[in-house]
Amino acid sequence: MPMPSFETHDVFNQTPPFGDVNLLAADRPLRDALQACGVEPEAEGLLAFGEAWGAAERLDIGRLANENPPKLRTHDARGYRIDAVEFHPAYHVLIRASMEDGLHSSTRDEPGSGHAHAARAARIYMAAGVESGHVCPITMTHASVAALAAAPNRLQDWLPKIRSRTYDSRFIPFWEKTAVTLGMGMTEKQGGTDVRANTTRAEPKAGDEYALTGHKWFMSAPMCDAFLVLAQAPGGLTCFLVPRFRPDGALNTIRLQRLKDKLGNRSNASAEAEFEAAFAWRIGEEGRGVRTIIEMVQLTRLDCAVASAGLVRMGLALAMHHAHHRSVFQKKLIDQSAMRTVLADLALESEALTALALRTAHAFDRQASDEPEAAHARLVTPAAKFGICKAAPRLLYEAMECLGGNGYVEESPLPRLYREAPVNAIWEGSGNVIALDILRAETRESEAATSVLERLMEDVRDLPGASEAARDIVMALHAPDAEGQARFIAERLFSLAATAALARSAPPPVTEAYALTRLASPSRMIGANPLGRALDPLLERAFISK
Repeated sequence: MPMPSFETHDVFNQTPPFGDVNLLAADRPLRDALQACGVEPEAEGLLAFGEAWGAAERLDIGRLANENPPKLRTHDARGYRIDAVEFHPAYHVLIRASMEDGLHSSTRDEPGSGHAHAARAARIYMAAGVESGHVCPITMTHASVAALAAAPNRLQDWLPKIRSRTYDSRFIPFWEKTAVTLGMGMTEKQGGTDVRANTTRAEPKAGDEYALTGHKWFMSAPMCDAFLVLAQAPGGLTCFLVPRFRPDGALNTIRLQRLKDKLGNRSNASAEAEFEAAFAWRIGEEGRGVRTIIEMVQLTRLDCAVASAGLVRMGLALAMHHAHHRSVFQKKLIDQSAMRTVLADLALESEALTALALRTAHAFDRQASDEPEAAHARLVTPAAKFGICKAAPRLLYEAMECLGGNGYVEESPLPRLYREAPVNAIWEGSGNVIALDILRAETRESEAATSVLERLMEDVRDLPGASEAARDIVMALHAPDAEGQARFIAERLFSLAATAALARSAPPPVTEAYALTRLASPSRMIGANPLGRALDPLLERAFISK
């Protein structure tokens, strides 16, 4: 008699796929941070954005973009040099969607709502959690206008194409395109962060036209239509705009040597490049390259902080989704005390990062007409970048562990989020660079720094550890070894600013828990911090499921 056929077991108790979730509606901390900034999500189209980017199809497109990284084609079939980068269709879908929603240009649109930076930050935050690699050219295109302002004639030529929301991936001269993207090439083999050690030479030709000869060790987003680079002109280190095509329509002599094989950020290309008398326009005065580029750097640093907060938020959402569906020992994970404490502690960190990211963006909206807000933007932006980007890898690992082995395998989005996280801490100034920038800024602008601390204290004065944090910052700034304490200053300023941001948007128990466990004393590992009466509100706010 034949044996009956049967399956070894039925598959059950597996978490359903995460998708078709409105990324804004499900995120109470983000909505409250927007409200604190005066942003109406409906008026800004943010609820529709959250629905589109939380769709299962959009999430899967993010996966495809990362599983199919770009390829470099140095020559065409006939042997002609083309130095082109080819992308999977999924990448083009993502960048097209981001440009249609204005992530690359919305703060340049006229007239504005007065909340353009905060509303855009919310979009970057949500998009980064879905797929962060394509955000790199979006960020640089947006920030490039700050540098191009030093050359009004070039800004006049490029701004209409930068503002356009009709993505154009064709490899043709910029004046023939519907829209453009801009990249950046600052660092060289021998100098890295020390851009004053750059050896690329800029030879004057006629007017603001130069010929650049040299190399770039990291050329970000090499498929862009032009690049802002630093090179040594006769008058010193200078900023230049290097287009992919020369004004006569010929391909510019930017030779892409290879694409970087990176830990994360896989959907985005980064290249090593050689300039062979490449055509360039000078942006700003000779010898003032760093000063020309610094406003652009402030904007890209803001995006680093916002995107990292978005990565952490997505990791938390995935962990919460899993905990609501997975049963262990006859109970859902979300109902088990140890897991509740871990998730609530993760939620506390995520909420603080979200609040600080949006509060910092809000300062950019106010800086033109409000000097205290301008000082806040100058001094808190690097601190936000330092603290948020440093926290992201640690917090994403904890989110991954909440899923156990299911979070460690490549079918899960968490490994991609985890690999992505370090780049924002390294890009636009790694930890020591940022900390030293904060130290120099607070020393150079001592009155502004005092004003910023006083305004932060207005929000947190009665909270645990606030006065001590402000005192620590002031004492370290005036210490004989202040440079050696740069990271301590950066960390304390970050924690103080995050607490102040929470005080504006979160319920008092949440703010008090953060101050007690992060400001009054060093944080313990996730899940080991006493959250008290904040635990239940944190979990309720963290993820509102369908």
